[in-house]
Amino acid sequence: MRVLSIVGARPQFVKLSPIAHALAAAGHDHVIVHTGQHYDAKMSDVFFTDLGIPTPDVHLGVGSGSHGVQTGSMLTQLDAVIEEHDPDWVLVYGDTNSTIAGALSAVKLHYPLAHLEAGLRSFNRRMPEEHNRVLTDHAADLCLAPTEVAMRHLADEGLAERAVLTGDVMTDVCLRVASESDGRPLPFASEVGDDFILATIHRAENTDDPVRLRAIVEGLAGLSRPVVLTAHPRLVAKAKQQGLDLTGGSLHTVDPVEYPTMVAAVRAAAHVVTDSGGLQKEAFLLRTPCTTVRTETEWTETVDLGWNVLALDLDGLGALVERPAPAPTDATPYGDGHAAEATVATLAERARPRA
Repeated sequence: MRVLSIVGARPQFVKLSPIAHALAAAGHDHVIVHTGQHYDAKMSDVFFTDLGIPTPDVHLGVGSGSHGVQTGSMLTQLDAVIEEHDPDWVLVYGDTNSTIAGALSAVKLHYPLAHLEAGLRSFNRRMPEEHNRVLTDHAADLCLAPTEVAMRHLADEGLAERAVLTGDVMTDVCLRVASESDGRPLPFASEVGDDFILATIHRAENTDDPVRLRAIVEGLAGLSRPVVLTAHPRLVAKAKQQGLDLTGGSLHTVDPVEYPTMVAAVRAAAHVVTDSGGLQKEAFLLRTPCTTVRTETEWTETVDLGWNVLALDLDGLGALVERPAPAPTDATPYGDGHAAEATVATLAERARPRA
């Protein structure tokens, strides 16, 4: 079996890691296409090195741009790439522009399309990610769902026959890296000590709204503990445009860190504040309380179990971060750490016989 993976952003590189290892272990061919959606070395190359992912076979180099510009640039190149490699499956990951571009190219060329992390829904159609994931699920021949909740969403949309529950591959890599990163020194420890809050902000709904971004930055700066803010390039650019200081008050702004350091930081932090879907889940897996700066989340299990709270009122951010610790739980809504193996087995089982 030959699988062609299309990735382009940090969370997708993390998801790619266990899939690449599982495909290699099972003896399957794997072609990796990097769209270049995240092109900064700290958001891209370092993940391939740190997570032991093979060097991409193809790099499209699309760089930054609007949704239309990025997606269009990918589409102009992907058709030829897919036809050249003639895969049994085109595998797309998550909910980015790389996801929808890969999906459109595959279905237009009549190649079987599988969507990893299918069925997640925020039910917020203002989010570009929501459009990407919904459209990709409905285009896919195979929807690889991480949770029972995702399976229910797919069934509600008439996609039950295409859906398979595999578990969450980010659980695989998070638990593995956490075990390997135990005791890993944190590069900012000398500045903030061992009692700190970890924060990331990058979604357009937060960065592109001047009033909302100011409230978030000022809320973080006013927290009682030091706040380590790993600054996504979008956040840095928007803060500069708006004249916001990312180093004031409690804020200690650092460049994006490699994934093993990020996992170690989540585990060591007293609390996580984020708008990242992946980081919400990693915080839960590592049992670090989380506050999510959004009005909804795709990872509802983290909220249901008390480990994540949505910051609906930004004025109350401090109180949310200082809330009592949640009740301990042994729940494993995201699987047992073997989702990648289940994914590869499902792909092999459902691959179409070659003519």
